[in-house]
Order: sequence, then structure tokens, then C-alpha cells
Amino acid sequence: MPAAICAHAGTRGPRALLPIALVLALAAAAPAWCRVVPPLAPAAIHPIWGTWKFTLADGICAETYHFRKDGTTVVTSGAQVTERAYEISAGPSARGYYRLVDRITRDNGKQDCTGALALPGRESTTYIRFHPSGAMLVFCESESLDNCLGPLNRLPEEAM
Repeated sequence: MPAAICAHAGTRGPRALLPIALVLALAAAAPAWCRVVPPLAPAAIHPIWGTWKFTLADGICAETYHFRKDGTTVVTSGAQVTERAYEISAGPSARGYYRLVDRITRDNGKQDCTGALALPGRESTTYIRFHPSGAMLVFCESESLDNCLGPLNRLPEEAM
């Protein structure tokens, strides 16, 4: 320890070290506070799991959503690849929609099918309506079919 610190600490006694000890204790605990909380995994069985594909009207560009059981998603849209964390309701609402909250966690910096770039940290809420067959779904802005993207088709497991 440098002499100035030792001399100063000695003149005030052990109490002078308490603030330093407190700061060190808080610094040691900080990683626990700053820890990234993993997404909540959906229910034990959920119809969202798997890979879904939407081809834009031009027939050239497609978006693929791979929903994993651990609450993460990989989305490919044109040249863009994003990783996301999601939470989805365990069951449908009275109107038949599942509420999906989705947050972009990582991207490759490239443009999606519309020419847009991803914004890591961006969170969005959409409402999903599954076709009764379970083979198709739509992403909607609200619990209404007035403003939706889709249909997305479920890909066979071997395509995942």
C-alpha cells in the first residue's frame, strides 16, 4: 500500500476503510445485478415451436422464423439474420390470439427483405393466430385480422 494511504488510514482508524470495503463488496456483487436474464421458455408444449416461412409477394425474398423451445428465435429475412428472445402466452386469448413479445438480441448488420436494418434491443408485441390445421399462422398488430403479416407456413422438421 502506498505510504500516503497507510498514513491517512492510520490517522482515522479502521472506520476509514469501511467505505472502501463497501465499494469492493458492491463491485464483487455487480455481475449478479448486471446479469442478462434469459428469456422465459414457453409452456412444455407450444404450437409456435418449429420453423415458419413467409415468401413476399415478389416471390424473390423470404423470411424464415425458427422458434426454439428455450425462448429464442433465429429470423432470416433476405440477407439479414437476427437472434431474438421471445415470450409467448401459454394459450390463446378469448379471441384466439397468442400474445408474442419479441426482443432483438443480435444481428448481422445486413438488410432485411424490405431494405431495413435490425435494431438490437428493439422490442415488439404482436398477436399470432394459428390456422386450425396448425400448419399456418399470421402475425397481427392487434387481436384482429385487419393488419397482419402472412400466412407463414410451417416447414417440416427435417427442413429445420
